[in-house]
Amino acid sequence: MFTGLVEEVGTIASIVERGGNHRITINAPATARELKQGNSVAVSGVCLTALAITPQSFCADLAAETWRLTSLSRITEGALVNLELPLKADGRMGGHMVQGHVDGTGRFVGLEPIANADDFWLLIDIPEELEKYVVFKGSIAIEGISLTVAKLEGLRLTIAIIPHTVKMTNLASLKPGDPVNIETDIVAKYLEKWTRRDEQSGALTVDRLVAQGF
Repeated sequence: MFTGLVEEVGTIASIVERGGNHRITINAPATARELKQGNSVAVSGVCLTALAITPQSFCADLAAETWRLTSLSRITEGALVNLELPLKADGRMGGHMVQGHVDGTGRFVGLEPIANADDFWLLIDIPEELEKYVVFKGSIAIEGISLTVAKLEGLRLTIAIIPHTVKMTNLASLKPGDPVNIETDIVAKYLEKWTRRDEQSGALTVDRLVAQGF
């Protein structure tokens, strides 16, 4: 499990395709020092397995589906990726629960300066199928970054970003139209499942009780 707090921004050193899979090498000395062969690491929000670790870098293999369904398909040599190691059992939950399981990709629209402030508005267009999981002031992970929803108009997501987040992540390297990884709050997905199960079983949910005047 991760928290969505980026620990280092790594640089893609190489991408090698092997039989439909891709092996990426990431230069990231701080992260590499903490890794052991087979450890999990979040790369721009995608949970991968660290391989071929050196003091300065590590590799990870991406299955064809992972490559196709995540923003990692847009990366080239020199691209920046957000890195986070799994939360330790005695660690603090500083962001929110992030699994590293990408639900879909949105489209980066831009970073717009907020008037009379040092902060920015991050604008993302999200897929229609994820809209139901996004709520005002709810948690969401974009490129592995734990963020809070400020506004959702249609499928346009707006998030307030402080300068520190821009400096310590890959957001400033993105271009309009770039795909970005999205992981919605796991709590919303559990609630949807429970609600659907209750509806199928005919159980009296809170909404039904209210509708019946209880």
